[in-house]
Amino acid sequence: MNYTHEHLEIQKTMRRFIDEEINPHVDEWEAAESFPAHQVFARLGALGLLGLNKPEEYGGAGLDYSYAMALAEALGHVSCGGVPMAIGVQTDMCTPALARFGSDELRREFLAPAIAGQTVGCIGVSEPGAGSDVAGLKSHARKDGGDYLISGQKMWITNSLQADWMCMLVNTSDGAVHRNKSLVMVPMDSPGIEKAQKIRKIGMHSSDTGLIYFDEVRVPQRYRIGEEGQGFVYQMQQFQEERLWCAASSLVPLDECIAETIEWAQQRKLFGGTLADQQWVQFKLAELKTEVEALRALTYRACDLHVQGRDVTELASMAKLKTGRLTREVADTCLQFWGGMGFTWENRVSRLYRDGRLASIGGGADEVMLGILAKTMGIAKRPPRD
Repeated sequence: MNYTHEHLEIQKTMRRFIDEEINPHVDEWEAAESFPAHQVFARLGALGLLGLNKPEEYGGAGLDYSYAMALAEALGHVSCGGVPMAIGVQTDMCTPALARFGSDELRREFLAPAIAGQTVGCIGVSEPGAGSDVAGLKSHARKDGGDYLISGQKMWITNSLQADWMCMLVNTSDGAVHRNKSLVMVPMDSPGIEKAQKIRKIGMHSSDTGLIYFDEVRVPQRYRIGEEGQGFVYQMQQFQEERLWCAASSLVPLDECIAETIEWAQQRKLFGGTLADQQWVQFKLAELKTEVEALRALTYRACDLHVQGRDVTELASMAKLKTGRLTREVADTCLQFWGGMGFTWENRVSRLYRDGRLASIGGGADEVMLGILAKTMGIAKRPPRD
């Protein structure tokens, strides 16, 4: 994949916005364990950056997915992980199914304001007893006239404490687990919703994460995305873009972590020379840089095929797996080279060490990615779809 002038201009706009309106506030937002999502999203919406690959009739730019990937990569310039993740939820995690399968009415009501940055969305999949095991979720919706009455819990939900709506995966029948789920748009000010707990995390501090309770929450059935019972399928498709976003948004932080470590190593006096004079340090940083470039190539190839309409389940899973593993290795190795300075809270490398750990858990744990790959490779048997 080669970025065109248009791709690069989008990245230039995003980086300028980050330098002027995000990075100067990151330390403050990290300390507050929240950032003003409505304010930031409104500015991004005004710049046309929240719907690059969404339909023009709802305010999007109507571009192909490579532009969304270019934006995700530019978001890596933010000097923390929490704010980019919150933006990625809006662009690549809670809106793809809505854009593809939602009714015109639903897209006018929810997608258009999200693209404009007038509302904040979240994606409600994980539960206390069902994280990577999506089929095992227990929240349910029963029909009451033309409405659903939704009860259950959602946990680890990014943006949920500020969100105006949730794209919620919920059981809408008692049928087989892969065919009884639907994606339903749920306004977060609905009676019966309790934002029960703000979850404190070891990283991603500026991104609010909530435990949400639903008690007979009444939602019109017309708020369902697409066909009833197809929610599991729709969510698996959304996961592909979430996983590609995860990979793309990690590239710049990895590059910058290595570059900053090189600069530090060249200044750090050690044993009559500098840390950078040590051959082990030179070789290890060279190896890590090579691995980042390999991840970039894998991510770009997956994006190319996705734009062509090909199934990228295998490549997206590989990219997601590699991202989590490599982020851990780069952050840990570079922190070691920084020594005591790397163990300080404000150090950028230590922030990547904390924030980056999520990449091996969120959006499907490493072990889930390996399980998917084992199936696509024909090593593991695929379970019957009920």
